[in-house]
Amino acid sequence: MFKKVILPIFASTIWISISEFVRNEFLLKENWSNHYSELGLSFPSDPINGAIWGVWSLVYAITIFVLLRKFSVLETAIISWVYGFVMMWLVVGNMMVLPFSILPFAIPLSILEAFLAALII
Repeated sequence: MFKKVILPIFASTIWISISEFVRNEFLLKENWSNHYSELGLSFPSDPINGAIWGVWSLVYAITIFVLLRKFSVLETAIISWVYGFVMMWLVVGNMMVLPFSILPFAIPLSILEAFLAALII
């Protein structure tokens, strides 16, 4: 069970967490910070926010693991990307807290994230 379930989910969770951190804290932090500042808010980057993203990464990896039982890697990557990212962007966009300027970078990077997470599992 460890090698077939826990280890792949854990490895994928680590990949997803690193991908999210690099994308949002290094590549796109200025976009997020400027957008939140224009809204009169500060971009949430306290340790608790990082912990919640860690939980999100774990849930996302588990979801990918479950989807891979029924679908191919490519199908799983597409389905998980739509439900993990597109749906999130629709919600945060609707709440006006999504800086749309990130999407040209976030879309291809998140597709890569979903596809590699499925491959890892």
